[in-house]
Amino acid sequence: MDSEDVGGAETVKSADRTLDLFELLARWGREMSHAEIAEELGIPKSSLTKLLKNLAARNYIRYVPSSKGYRLGDAVTKLAQQTLQLRDIVTCAEPIIQEITQRTKESCALNQLKGDQVEVVATAIAPQRLVSHLKRGDLAPLYAVSGGKAILAFLPEAMRAEYLQQVKFERFTANTITTKKALLAELDEVRRRGVAYSMQEYTPGIVGVAVPIISNAGFPLGSINLAVPSVRYTDEVAPKLVAVLQSAADQVRRQYQTA
Repeated sequence: MDSEDVGGAETVKSADRTLDLFELLARWGREMSHAEIAEELGIPKSSLTKLLKNLAARNYIRYVPSSKGYRLGDAVTKLAQQTLQLRDIVTCAEPIIQEITQRTKESCALNQLKGDQVEVVATAIAPQRLVSHLKRGDLAPLYAVSGGKAILAFLPEAMRAEYLQQVKFERFTANTITTKKALLAELDEVRRRGVAYSMQEYTPGIVGVAVPIISNAGFPLGSINLAVPSVRYTDEVAPKLVAVLQSAADQVRRQYQTA
């Protein structure tokens, strides 16, 4: 096994070598030859050859024929850009989240994908006595909350299929979706109407309404949702909330694209 126990914590040697390689190339900011890398990192040349071949195949490392050296590939750049984009969208959305709550008098949140869950990354709490207290850092299953469904429905098909293959359902209320068939049908509806709902499926007495924020490439950067006590959620109120959310999502998208 390519691992060792150091200070009571097991480390994977191949993973350490990969990270050391990334840090080395980033530190020098230039192409480095096979021999230079092997000497700097103390990696046997045969092992380094295999590592470079694997990383180059996935575009994390790029071979430059003119210098006969290696540099960081486009895949690393894309990962860094995605991280910056996710931070930027929070900055764009925070004042809009506050405005939504001022207009609707309901708690609002910006959500982003985190593994197989959805995370609250910005909130505004309604100025009413009966409210849903959304907190930054809260995590919930994608299938159980409106903000999660809004993201899940618009994920690339391969990501959605992988999620559906691995998901394990937990019943939080009597209304929680607990089968793949029911979830697939719901996601089809979300894509068709552009709005996701959670009708007391995660928290008793709370209705969630959410819309996705879609990038130019068609990827869901996040979602904006309102958490409404069911006693205030009526057929008359519902379309007004959706209109506010859709307008806000468009505003966030425009600001994000020009940021």
